[in-house]
Amino acid sequence: MIMLFYMSFSSILYIIGIISFVSNRKHLLSMLLSLEYIVICLFMFLFLYLMYLDYELYFSMMFLTFSVCEGALGLSVLVSMVRTHGSDYFQSFSILQC
Repeated sequence: MIMLFYMSFSSILYIIGIISFVSNRKHLLSMLLSLEYIVICLFMFLFLYLMYLDYELYFSMMFLTFSVCEGALGLSVLVSMVRTHGSDYFQSFSILQC
């Protein structure tokens, strides 16, 4: 019963993360933070699911590794965008400008 509560709580947190990702579209940094929040919620759900079924937790470590790589890639895009355009506003960024 308590596991069902934890799983429903993590899915509600995931939905809140999706809503914050869709609503924050001005700054790249706020979008990256909401993406990391979504990844943490997915990790919590995956960890609880694997613990409930008594599986190995090796896959959760692989998931964390890939999420760290995703975060590092997002930060490198953010740094490159700030260096080339001066800010992380999406309104100042034009796709046609290379």
